[in-house]
Amino acid sequence: MKIRKNDNVMVIAGNDRGKTGKVLKVFGKDSRIIIEGINLRKRHSKPSQTNPQGGILEKESPIHISNVMLMDPNNNQPTRLGSQIILDEKTGKKKRVRVSRTSGEMI
Repeated sequence: MKIRKNDNVMVIAGNDRGKTGKVLKVFGKDSRIIIEGINLRKRHSKPSQTNPQGGILEKESPIHISNVMLMDPNNNQPTRLGSQIILDEKTGKKKRVRVSRTSGEMI
């Protein structure tokens, strides 16, 4: 899976198309992610110790990973991802890094 936690992504399909947000959680097995402020659903909750008032709460629900694109940190445009193998200077080992397809910069 190419998208990770704390990445900035843009929704490219669905009701929230065009909105951007930060990835809060990644579900690798289901290929779904939760994005901050995207795909909000209302949930009714009873009063409890943690929420004595109860009521209707809005919560983010997962969205499929195919419906988002990573934002390029250089120009804030959606981009596809590639990977490159580079030589780590400190350890001398090979390391795989994510690379933006539009700008060619490491992410």
